[in-house]
Amino acid sequence: MLSLNRVHHVAVICSDWERSVRFYTEVLGFRVLADHYRESRQSHKTDLALGGSYAIELFSFPAPPARLTRPEAAGLRHLAFAVDDVDAAVAELDRMGIVHEAVRMDEYTGRRFVFFEDPDHLPLELYESVG
Repeated sequence: MLSLNRVHHVAVICSDWERSVRFYTEVLGFRVLADHYRESRQSHKTDLALGGSYAIELFSFPAPPARLTRPEAAGLRHLAFAVDDVDAAVAELDRMGIVHEAVRMDEYTGRRFVFFEDPDHLPLELYESVG
C-alpha cells in the first residue's frame, strides 16, 4: 500500500480561462498563488489556494472538448467544499445569481448539501460541515 499524506490538488481544464479564474476567485473565494503561461502549449496553468492550502490547478487548452455527461461519466463526479452554514451559502449563491439545485439531506450523515456548476458545468457541491 502507498503511504499517502493527503490530496495535493485537483486539476480542472476550463474552456474560458479568464471566466473560470473569475468564478473560482470571486464566487468561490480561492486565491491565485501563481499563473504560468506555456507558449508551446498555448495554455495557462493557474494554481489556486483555499484557506491557505494549495487546492486547484486551472488549465486552459485551445478548444477542449465539453464534458460528456453530467455527472455520471466515469472519472471525477464532482468537487465538494465544506461550509459551516448551507443556508447562508445558498443565500450567497442566490445573491450572485448562481443557479443551484434544491438543498438535500445526506441520508447517511444527516448533513445538508447543495449542487451547482462551474462555468464549464463541472458539478460543485457545498456540504454542511460537522458541527
